[in-house]
Formats: sequence, C-alpha cells, structure tokens
Amino acid sequence: MPKLYIVPTPVGNLEDMTLRGIRVLKEADAILAEDTRTSGILLKHFGIENKLQSYHKFNEHKTVGKIIERLSAGEKIALVSDAGTPGISDPGFLLARECTKAGIEIECLPGATALIPAVVASGLPCDRFCFEGFLPQKKGRVSRLTELSNEERTIILYESPYRIVKLLTQVNEIFGSDRICAVCREISKIHEETIRGTAEEVLRHFSENEPKGEFVVIIAGKGYDGKNKNKDKNNS
Repeated sequence: MPKLYIVPTPVGNLEDMTLRGIRVLKEADAILAEDTRTSGILLKHFGIENKLQSYHKFNEHKTVGKIIERLSAGEKIALVSDAGTPGISDPGFLLARECTKAGIEIECLPGATALIPAVVASGLPCDRFCFEGFLPQKKGRVSRLTELSNEERTIILYESPYRIVKLLTQVNEIFGSDRICAVCREISKIHEETIRGTAEEVLRHFSENEPKGEFVVIIAGKGYDGKNKNKDKNNS
C-alpha cells in the first residue's frame, strides 16, 4: 500500500537516529529532503543509497501534486528535514494535509526534536507548554510577544544566533526583566549548554558571549515564581 513516512533525523548527534528510521529510509522508493546536501551526509553515514529529491518551503507548493500522484500510484515515500521532525518548524504540513485529502496513509516515526529535550532540561514546568516555533522576523513580532506575555503555560520559541539577543531584549521589555527563562543551544551536540536565570541575566550572558548555534528559548509562564507552577492560582 502507498504510504508517506515522516522520518525524524538527529538535531545533533548522529547516534540519535533510530534503527527504525534507518530501515524505513533504506526501504523507501524515494526520500524527500529539505536540503539534499545535508541529508546526503546522513544517508552516506548509514549506508543508505536511495534517491534523494529536493522538497523545501520554496518548491513544496509546486511539487506536492506530483508527489501525491506517485504515492497514489503505489510508491512508498519518506520525508526528512535537515534536523528534527518534519512539520515542526520545517516543511511537512502541506504534504501531510494533501495526503489526508487523497486518502493516503501517513506514518510519522517518533524521534529527534529540539523542543522536548530543551523544555525538560530547562527546569521550568513541562507538564503544559505553548510551542510557538520561530516568531515573525518583523511584522507581528511585538504584538505576538505581547500576547504571549500573558500566557500561563511555559512558552517555547526557536531562534537563530543572529536574532537571539534581539529576542531576549524584547522579552526583557515585554515580559519583564525578572521573568525566569532558560536558553538552550546546540542540543545533542558537543557544545550543548543551557543558560538559566531571569530574562535580564540570560540577556547579559549572550550580550557578553557571542551567540553560536541554534537556540531554543524557554520562558516561564505568567505567575511562575520558581517554586509554584503558578503563584496566583496557588494563593487563591
């Protein structure tokens, strides 16, 4: 039967690739990759020789129709992104949606993603959280942060090294300098680290130390004081 396999790939350490993921990639008729050069390195490491096809945010609307045709004809196709789980701040939603419309089965393998290790290691409440991914770079950025400042759940954001200081500056201004945060970078890589403290403290750290790598920013929900999950609710 035709099937779309969504296959997570390591966000850092190649040992995070699952045995099941390797098998699926070897058995697939084709592998759709966000960047064929990046994925090519991964496939070579695990001895996978399947043909790669480029599939990214700039061509997904043009190519999704042909991919659905191939799946409908009986092919088994795997989708990977540069790192992590496709569809989570990476291409994948459009293809999954069109597969559901066409009645094509989708199987998403469990595996690597940056947000779960970051929120669990942050020391902030992780039983309920709000994942926002990447914020708009310009239009709507401040208004979205303003809305999030009233969110009581733990907030998870992705950010690049080029905008991390800007983001932390805005968190200080909008959430308040005493809001508790944890900033994780280079998850599952050699130089992985987590900086914890108030918004003011983590901003000072990355203002004094050049930001490098990919970042996950964890922000405590409104009302969290470092002890109770929400001091307002616990005191009511």
